[in-house]
Amino acid sequence: MKTIADAATALAAGTTTARALVEDCLARIADPAGEGRLAFIKVHAEAARAQADAIDTLRAAGRSPGPLAGIPVSVKDLFDIAGEPTPAGSKVLANAPPAASNAPLIQRMLGAGFIILGRTNMTEFAYSGLGINPHYGTPASPWDRANRRIPGGSSSGAAVSVADGMAIAALGTDTGGSCRIPAAMCSIVGYKPTARRVPIDGVLPLATSLDSVGPLANTVACCATVDAVLAGAPLPTVVPAPLAGLRLAVPQNYFLDGIEGAVASTFDTALRRLEAAGARIVATRLPVIDDIAPANAKGGFSAAEAFAWHRGLLAGRAAEYDPRVSSRILRGAGMLAADYVDLLAQRADIIRRCNDATADFDAILAPTCALLPPRIADLAEEGAYTRANMLQLRNPTVMNFLDRCSISLPCQRPGAPPVGLMVTGETMGDARLFRIAAAIEAALAG
Repeated sequence: MKTIADAATALAAGTTTARALVEDCLARIADPAGEGRLAFIKVHAEAARAQADAIDTLRAAGRSPGPLAGIPVSVKDLFDIAGEPTPAGSKVLANAPPAASNAPLIQRMLGAGFIILGRTNMTEFAYSGLGINPHYGTPASPWDRANRRIPGGSSSGAAVSVADGMAIAALGTDTGGSCRIPAAMCSIVGYKPTARRVPIDGVLPLATSLDSVGPLANTVACCATVDAVLAGAPLPTVVPAPLAGLRLAVPQNYFLDGIEGAVASTFDTALRRLEAAGARIVATRLPVIDDIAPANAKGGFSAAEAFAWHRGLLAGRAAEYDPRVSSRILRGAGMLAADYVDLLAQRADIIRRCNDATADFDAILAPTCALLPPRIADLAEEGAYTRANMLQLRNPTVMNFLDRCSISLPCQRPGAPPVGLMVTGETMGDARLFRIAAAIEAALAG
């Protein structure tokens, strides 16, 4: 079953069981011809089976623990789970002391009845948009799998677990696109909430000024359901907004620079289809966006805040890090306190000016990523890795800096290479964005 709604309906009707759903997912994870050994760092098979049996027993007795109880999900290797270390895709923390308690978000997922199948692979310490991990291997995008293309990062295993039916939904994080990029590379939906709505306690940080936690799933409605659980909000009924008359801004500066031809043509086709469905596509310029890169020129929040967290580990165990990750963290060592204070002021000013510039639009549209998924083998050389990484991160990172909610939807025709359509709303406009995204999703599926 691909959607949370389908699974919940079947569980309520008795046409499936939590145990059956779990066994199907576990079989896909264990398939030697599949990506399970690369998508998951740890599988909680017996715990998942035990939880499924308990839920089935309660439901059979007429005491269902809730509509979502029994639905299997995966969790990025960044969240504290009681009794386990939180390696964050690294070797340096693989034998760290176990977490004393569950992260609040893990507790919320378990409280809703979701069954956690295991911890998914990721870019080490979440610091790259490609999803490559030299310690645990790299799962491949479902597209053109024979050529082993990047899954996107940093929530790489999360996206592959959903795309390959190893989980019905996944928990990821998004500091600069880490839910949206792998969603785009794997042809699923990835959501970045307004960060303040979802607590990040018990989540190993990259940059606390930008970190957010969001779902990856097969539909907008699935993401909205998981997001509500994460935010401690009532389960939503997402009614698509009427497309007719929506003003959707398409910035002509920054977001479209240097994008691959196939991405450009797929994005343009998607815009034409939305226009045909009644949306008003408004080509515009947002000069304020061009000020973000200069503001981040000395490393930005990610380098400064990551270095603050990692400096002790790096002092004695730098050789155990992926050098492509440690080199990015070490950029933060050169930032002065005054540079950081300046960055805080620049961010506040850019957010204010961008809010003014987009006030008349319902959402901003852009390609999620500039490139189709490159081959993993083609990124072994440092220059190729860096170029691809910066291009894939460039567009989604803007929305973290702006403190917006943002979602990536697959917008290619069936069978075509994966291209994500990034739809961005206003700060704290999450409910409205889900309605707009649901309408766009329906129009593109028509």
